[in-house]
Amino acid sequence: MNKTEMTAALAAKTGLTKKDAEKALTAVVDVITEALVAGEKVQMVGFGAFEVKARPERTAHNPQTGEAITIAASKAPVFKAGKALKDAVNN
Repeated sequence: MNKTEMTAALAAKTGLTKKDAEKALTAVVDVITEALVAGEKVQMVGFGAFEVKARPERTAHNPQTGEAITIAASKAPVFKAGKALKDAVNN
């Protein structure tokens, strides 16, 4: 499902216009993004949690040359599904 399809589904479920549904969806994504950038955890009970995990610097090897390269430390957004979402997907 892409953003356009999600906007249409959101509009159908809520009775909002597609334009208003798109604004709402964009706002939710923006709020989650801003919270993650600020280092906060976003938790929606029953759905799941978004958070940022730190990845340490590590050494890897170029598969073509075998040369050792260093991969810089970084931060990655992660999503952990809640119990209700897991149960819905598995049933």
